[in-house]
This record gives sequence, C-alpha cells and structure tokens, in this order.
Amino acid sequence: MIITAENILLIGSILLFFSLLAGKTGYKFGVPTLLLFLMVGMLFGSDGLGLQFTSQKTAQFIGVVALSIILFSGGMDTKFQEIKPVAAQGIVLATLGVLLTAVLTGSFIYLLSLFLPGLEMSFPVCLLLGSLMSSTDSASVFAILRSKGLKLKHNLRPLLELESGSNDPMAYMLTITMIQVILTSGQAKIWYVVVMFFYQMIAGGLAGYLLGKLCTFFLRKSNIENDSLYPILILAFCLFIYSFTDLIQGNGFLAVYVGGLVIGNARFLHKKTVRNFFDGLTWLSQIIMFLTLGLLVNPSELWPVAGIGLLVGIFMIIFARPVAVLLSLWPFRLMTMQSRIFTCWVGLRGAVPIIFATYPLLYEIPDADTLFNIVFFITILSLLLQGTSIPWVARKLHLSYPQKKKGKSEFEMEFSEDIKSAMSEVIVTKESLRFGNRMMDIPLPDKTLVVMVKRSGSYFIPRGNTEIQIGDRMLIISDDEKALKQTYEDLGVDSYF
Repeated sequence: MIITAENILLIGSILLFFSLLAGKTGYKFGVPTLLLFLMVGMLFGSDGLGLQFTSQKTAQFIGVVALSIILFSGGMDTKFQEIKPVAAQGIVLATLGVLLTAVLTGSFIYLLSLFLPGLEMSFPVCLLLGSLMSSTDSASVFAILRSKGLKLKHNLRPLLELESGSNDPMAYMLTITMIQVILTSGQAKIWYVVVMFFYQMIAGGLAGYLLGKLCTFFLRKSNIENDSLYPILILAFCLFIYSFTDLIQGNGFLAVYVGGLVIGNARFLHKKTVRNFFDGLTWLSQIIMFLTLGLLVNPSELWPVAGIGLLVGIFMIIFARPVAVLLSLWPFRLMTMQSRIFTCWVGLRGAVPIIFATYPLLYEIPDADTLFNIVFFITILSLLLQGTSIPWVARKLHLSYPQKKKGKSEFEMEFSEDIKSAMSEVIVTKESLRFGNRMMDIPLPDKTLVVMVKRSGSYFIPRGNTEIQIGDRMLIISDDEKALKQTYEDLGVDSYF
C-alpha cells in the first residue's frame, strides 16, 4: 500500500474502531482495556496483518505526548484534600520504592544470567533492565481504578494514583543513569548523578507548580467569547509545561502532574467542560499510545524471551514489589496490613516501561532489542495477572465499598463548584407516598427542595398540590451532603452513598 495522508487516516480510523470495539467487549469479561489496545496493535502489526511500523523515535514521541496528557489529566482529577493525608507515603513509594524495585529486580536478573545458558548480561545491563520496569504505570493505574469505579477505603485510591503519577521521574533518572554508566564503561560520577536527580525533581516540581499557577491566572483574567476554546488553552499549557521543564533539564513528567494538580484544584469558568474534554482526550491518548507500542513489537520475537520474562515478571509481582512497598511503608505504622498488601498488588506495568525501553534502542545499548522484548512481555503479564484481579483482591481484603449501579441521568444539570448545594435524582416509591400523593404530603427535610419532576418523557415543576405518582423521577436539591442523605432516608429509598 502506498503511504498517503488518506491511507494513514483510513488505517488510523480502522485501528481506533477495532480498539474501541475490543475495549467494550473486554470490559464485560474484566480484561483491562489497555491490554486489548496493545493486542489490537500487535494483530495489525508486521507479524499479524502486515502493517509495518519500526520507528522507535516516533513511538517514543507519541508516548511522551500521550503520557503528558494522561499525567496532566490525572493531576486535574485529584483533589488536594485527598492526597494530603497520604502525601508522605506516596512520595516515599515514588522514590525509595522505585529504587528498591530496580535494585532487587536487577540483582535477580544478574543471578539468572549466571545460571541460565544464553542469558549473558553484565550487572549494569541487568540494573538497566530493572530500572526500566521499576515504576508503576500511571496510564494503567488511572484507567483500571477509574474505569472499574472502585471506591477504596483508607485513602488507597489517591495514594496509588499519587504514586503512579509521580514515580516516573525516579524510573527515568535510573534509566538514563544506567545508560550513561554502560556507555562510559562505569566511569560515570556518582555525585553528578545524585545532583542531577535532585535538580530534575526540584525543577520539575517548581516548574509544574509555578506554570500551573500562571495558567490559572490566565484562566481568571481571560475573557474568551468562545467557551470551547478554554480546553484548548489548558491543553496548550499542558504541553508547554512539559516542554519548558524539559528545556531547563527538569523532569517534565513530574511537572505536568503537579501542574494538573494546581489547575484542577483552582476555580475557573467552564471547569466541567474542561474535565470532560480531558477525559475524552486521555482515553484517545491511551488508545493511540498502546496501539503504537503494539505495532512496534514483533510478537514472534517475544517467544524467545518468554521464559526469562515469566521468571522476572513473577519475581517482581511476588517478591520485588512487595518487599519494596513493605520496606517503604514500614515507618507509617497507622496503615493497615490489608492496605499494604493491596498496594503491593497494584504494581502495574504498562506503557511507561515500554516507552523507557525505547531509550536503550535509540542509544544503541548492547542487547537493546532483548531488553525491549522482555519489558513488553512483562507488561502483558502484569496487565493480565494484576490488572484483571485488582477488583477481586480489593473485595477479598475488604478494602472496597459496594458499588451501586447508576443509571443515565435524566436531568442534565451541573452546579458550579462555588455552589455547595448537593443535587441528586430520586425515583418515587410506594414508601415515599405513605403520607399522601400530593407534593405537600411527601416528607422532605427543610433544607431540601424538589425543583423538577419527570413523568413519561415530560418535565414539569411541581407545586404543593401537584399529585406525584410511583415511578416519577424527582430532581432534588439540598443544602449539603448531610441534608441529601437525610432526604433519602425520609423518602424511604435506597441508602445514599
């Protein structure tokens, strides 16, 4: 096929269509959608339907842009009050936890190389491989925790999202450091590596915070007539935060996450529209990123490394990650053992390790192809084993709240975050009409008001003498969450969560 703009668009649209179809089907069976996106890319790749894609540099560029958007969006969806109680644990996991995982994994791989024939790797190369896989993947963690709608106890969700969103800088520094050690025959200066690590972390954090504040200033002062341009403005800031931070040699991944935190916790116009825009853009970024990485790999090359990949993957899941987590969280005595065990299990590998594995390819490190294939195999193993079982493990450890199925909203209304009132929908039951079927007969707290009723496809505003029927949908507004909970109880409907 001749490569033209039209053919690229045709192939791209077909890949997106099959990815969404596979994701919808896999969700019903509990299979992580990101794994299915990888599989679709592999199916259409050189060993499948023959679509040729071999540019590691292009894949790396796509991955960096996609990760910037994913981390930025993840930061925007995280509230300061949620991460404040777990900030210390998250930072320790994102630094010491990553370092311990890399060292333990690299040491295990080196021991394997001493006993397994055909696996000949120097200790620096083994540490490089451990560094590539040392961080949990933000795209996988965000996607699985949020798509499954898990409501976790003990602030576990913000802890896991904070860790996965902020541990990439440590893994990146370890990866680049080990590449420099290998290329300079071990002559890299340790003091320089340590200084650069702290500089990148501090520069990334400060740049993200200051540029995030700058963005919120622009949002408050700007008066754009076309409301749809606000999400575009914030997207421009997202990409600027990453590229500017990288320009000053700070860590761009940390910067975009911090910038997203700052912007997401600020007040500005059209915030709901911006969140919806980034939610869709994040899913598109994840699809394109995993599709691209799936196209880049040749499945036939995974079989020769399946044995070593299986050994290393299982070692990381049952030993390296648990040991690193338990040692890192040891000072935090108030954290329950169930929470520690669950944190050990949510050590998902995904796009980040694969993208980092393209760096040895670009630097022409010896056996870089083998390293890439091992990382890819372990990513598939992690998504299959850990990704599919996270909800089950949470239930077995009694760490998840029961989920209620929510139907589609009949009233498309949203409050500004400046308004503290709580809004919900209630389906009228026989118990709700136990004192009479007129609006004035229905027991409602003083702080609650019924503002609209839907019946048989029609909407109307009720008055005191309006007759209410079983099955009517009422849009109710209360002063706060406490009053809304009391309303549910007075109406005799399902308990409020």
